[in-house]
Amino acid sequence: MPAPPDQPRDKKGRWTKKGTAITAAATVGIVVAGAASGITGGGASTSAIRGARSGAEGKSSGKEAARKGQRDAAWQRMGLKIVKKAAETELRCATRSFGQAQQFFLRTPCRKLDRMLLALGDGQGASIAVSIAWVRMASTKDASRFKSLVDTQGTGNITPLGGAALGLAEIHFTGRYYDSHQKGALVVNAEATPIGGHPGEQLLHDIADVADEFPPP
Repeated sequence: MPAPPDQPRDKKGRWTKKGTAITAAATVGIVVAGAASGITGGGASTSAIRGARSGAEGKSSGKEAARKGQRDAAWQRMGLKIVKKAAETELRCATRSFGQAQQFFLRTPCRKLDRMLLALGDGQGASIAVSIAWVRMASTKDASRFKSLVDTQGTGNITPLGGAALGLAEIHFTGRYYDSHQKGALVVNAEATPIGGHPGEQLLHDIADVADEFPPP
């Protein structure tokens, strides 16, 4: 369904989309890790975030580390730290998607789906939730079709893991801070959203841009 005319667009001109929380269902595997305390950003102290860089330099350095699978280093270079994370692996995408994306998967099943939900802290009171989905299709052609679909306004996407996976209230992803990446038959898309404090707009865009560079867990 097309988004209403007054709905905001992201920096790429897409209408924003709203993710929904996960419902209980069978999974192949799930991993949860993180601090036992609540997420306010304070868990990532300034002294613990070493080697952070600013602006475009931090994002560029973070993306370089992300491509190598260096998760902690990637966020550290942006002045961030993982406070909590949850991950889930499945073999079906249709039951973990919504909108036109779900209809696409009913006709063209994926081979594998990995989802991750992160809570990041900046050590200064701000915290950000990051949803990442790795979708493995049967072919590069199918992957390109899927990426083209989900990068288009109002078409749905993979359903993010719910906040309950991190012991948090429901998290709403709007699609405002979104990015995607394709490598062969693999499509990675990522979204970020603030969950505490006041992280800057550019930082949120940069987080999504870095997150979609990570290889599957």
